[in-house]
Amino acid sequence: MSNIVETAIAAGKFNTLVAAVKAAGLVETLSGAGPFTVFAPTDEAFAKLPEGAVENLLKDKEKLSAILTYHVVSGKVMAADVMNLKSAKTVQGNELSINTENGVMVDNSKVITADILCDNGVIHIIDSVLMPS
Repeated sequence: MSNIVETAIAAGKFNTLVAAVKAAGLVETLSGAGPFTVFAPTDEAFAKLPEGAVENLLKDKEKLSAILTYHVVSGKVMAADVMNLKSAKTVQGNELSINTENGVMVDNSKVITADILCDNGVIHIIDSVLMPS
């Protein structure tokens, strides 16, 4: 089994996320022991952002790091666990809202694939980039 970063690279649909993780200097952290739960936006999710947003974020390491760590929760939170939660505290410090009425929504993003197991945690694929308020 691979770690979170290796799994994201191998999947081939997280190129923007992987580039952002590298630019923010978070590869070592997300390759570490964990466990971590990562809500991972696809390349299509990043493409929904306004034009130039990704490029600007890649130049602003502090803001980029805050956004990326807002997608990470400490511990291994499987889909079955998420069903009993209304929110989850992120590594960034803010709370993600969780709504399970119509599928699983994390803030305003839909979980499209859950429970991708990694050596150091789990990835849930989401359809939008989460933005801390």
